[in-house]
Amino acid sequence: MMKKLLLYFLFSTAVFAQQKQVATSVDSIKKKIGAEFKLTIKTTVDTKSKVVFPKLKNIGALEVIQSYPVDTVKKDDRYELVKKYGLTQFDSGKYTIPSIKILINNKIVLSDSIKVEVANVQVDTLKQKMFDIKDIVPADNLLGDWWKYLLILFLVAGIGAFTHWYIKKNKKEKAEEEIYKTPIEKATSLLNNLEKKELWQHGEIKEYYSELTDIVRNYIEEAIEIPAMESTTYELIEGLKIASLKKKLKLSPETIENLFVVLKQADLVKFAKSKPLDYEITEDRKKIERTIVTLDKSIPVVVENNEEMLLNEMQRQEQLKRELQKQKKKRITIAVSLILFLFFATTTFFVVTKGLDYVIDNVFGNSSKELLEGEWIKSEYGNPSVRIETPRVLKRIDLTKSLPKDGMALIKEMQSFAYGSLVDNFYIMVSTFNYKQAPNAGEPTEEKPIDLAKALDGTLKSIESQGAQNMIVKQEDFETKEGIKGIKGYGTFSKIDGVNKSSTKLYYEILLFSHEGGLQQIMIVHEEGDKYANEISDRILSSVELKKAQQ
Repeated sequence: MMKKLLLYFLFSTAVFAQQKQVATSVDSIKKKIGAEFKLTIKTTVDTKSKVVFPKLKNIGALEVIQSYPVDTVKKDDRYELVKKYGLTQFDSGKYTIPSIKILINNKIVLSDSIKVEVANVQVDTLKQKMFDIKDIVPADNLLGDWWKYLLILFLVAGIGAFTHWYIKKNKKEKAEEEIYKTPIEKATSLLNNLEKKELWQHGEIKEYYSELTDIVRNYIEEAIEIPAMESTTYELIEGLKIASLKKKLKLSPETIENLFVVLKQADLVKFAKSKPLDYEITEDRKKIERTIVTLDKSIPVVVENNEEMLLNEMQRQEQLKRELQKQKKKRITIAVSLILFLFFATTTFFVVTKGLDYVIDNVFGNSSKELLEGEWIKSEYGNPSVRIETPRVLKRIDLTKSLPKDGMALIKEMQSFAYGSLVDNFYIMVSTFNYKQAPNAGEPTEEKPIDLAKALDGTLKSIESQGAQNMIVKQEDFETKEGIKGIKGYGTFSKIDGVNKSSTKLYYEILLFSHEGGLQQIMIVHEEGDKYANEISDRILSSVELKKAQQ
């Protein structure tokens, strides 16, 4: 018996000593839903011991949201290892953090279990201050606004480049638009303009020779009537020799040879990147000028009679007229293109910086926006009167035909005022009623007040009778800034266009007030999702003031 007791005592002491190696604690035993419990496990071991803490996703019913790194503290010849776990739970109740298995020198040691409590978050609207829903705040843009300025820079550069190109092209066209009486006059003028450009002096030798040869080719084509512009140098020289024989041109071999030399030089400059010396360029220009003058003098003079001269002049005038019309049409096309480009660039800029809705509202117009930003009118309507602020003056309308006869028998006085209609973008109606006795009751109104819910139901049925479908109805209490209480009905319905067979979803708000035998009603209808109409509606409803009936 003594041996058994001794063995039990030794075993208990060993277990106790083993468990004392691990200390378990928690920062708080009670926290609110979602709060973090910080579980701490400490082990004290010698410097040669190996301790392994488990990697866990859950400990019992609690979720591990954070596994902190192990802290090591040296105390004399021993180490204190501290491991922390962050735990949470999103359901209220009492929970137990169970024991955790820790390996110390490949032996399992258990931590202590701890009971914790997760409490509900108290929501008391009487003690807790309530706040309005905050406005939408745009998300942070990692790119910033630099791209907008870059886009503006590109647009401005594009407009500038287009304007420069247009002006330069227009000047060139104006120079080309000059009307010359004879080919020699045109060639001489173009040669003078070429020298004024000073192309070869600025290193543009290829461009200089290209224009120089185009001038002489164009002259030959117009004056001698051979296809000089499309011909190669050899073809042009051969064509000129043939034309010289057919048309009996008095051309010397030297003239043709000089032209051939200059054309050949031009080919080398354009295609072989040859660079003539300055004096060679000057000499080539003189050769071309002499060639043109010689060619012009070699052409036989044909004496025309009066009829031929008149016919030629008429043809010239007709040709001139066609050219002028063509040029006018071209200028108009360029001007329209420039306007469209500027319009597109401006529209793109505002779409990027302000948004598509801003462009549509300000460029193409928005009737609701115009109502909101126009001059508002504050006036009184009906009896008992309703003082209200509206974007337009409400005009008197007659509703007697739309009400049932039995309902009209109870009404002592009725007045209605409206702007727009149910098919317009925005509709508002103010109606006031004085009853002989309470509707749906045979007693005086002073003894029994008007049932506003039934009155609202009657108004909704009236809207349905005018074609409203799929009506959604919501109801809540409403109070004016003076403290007068009523009810508000609101919701949506669909309106079918009988002509186009299209459906439009409309939003409505109806206010009803009962006062000493009188009923005051305000109804607003507009297209759902129209932000400007929503602002109009809010401003109208916030301006409502009610007065007693005048007997």
